[in-house]
Amino acid sequence: MYSQSRRKRRRRRKKRTSRFLFLILEIILLVVLLYVAYQVLSQKDPIEVAHSIEENGDYPEWIDVQYIDEGNPSRVGEQLDGINDIVIHYVGNPGTTAQQNRDFYNHMDSNVCSHFVVGIDGEVIQCLPLYEKSEASNDRNHDTISIEVCHPDEEGKFTDESYQSLIKLVDWLMDEFDLDTDHVIRHYDVTGKECPRYYVRNEDAWEQFKRDL
Repeated sequence: MYSQSRRKRRRRRKKRTSRFLFLILEIILLVVLLYVAYQVLSQKDPIEVAHSIEENGDYPEWIDVQYIDEGNPSRVGEQLDGINDIVIHYVGNPGTTAQQNRDFYNHMDSNVCSHFVVGIDGEVIQCLPLYEKSEASNDRNHDTISIEVCHPDEEGKFTDESYQSLIKLVDWLMDEFDLDTDHVIRHYDVTGKECPRYYVRNEDAWEQFKRDL
């Protein structure tokens, strides 16, 4: 009798333990499902974010907004499919200013344009709304923000002023569109073109740039 009673108690304890463990698993599963649902619901559509920035004028004061003319061949006027990467370029014409490059985009004989141009002295000019396609990154024009950076000579290395402004600009964009450094790429990474030249020829400098973000 004693042995049977002891066995019954053990069985009851096992059942209670099993029920307790099952309850814990159910709670864990519920917490995971709630977390996933929260992440999905809290994600903002990047194009909606871009439109909101435009409508509210929520640009940092250090960005000089100078959109090129609508109808210009450089400005296709098409909406981005998304914002998945930020593409870094160099302008390729040493010694030119951000204003000169922006004004070149605005000519009717131009068919290229980036969202931003960063000047040798660190000035930042915005050429397109953030939700519009640029004409800078080939088959990634449809889902990227493009940044052209001016440079003083053929080496293509950015000045300290342009470098710091580029970091500030990319940091702002990453924050607005919830991107990390894995989504900051070179034109080279899209097409194999030597752009931005210095940061293609010097991989360590490119990796340092990403660490500086």
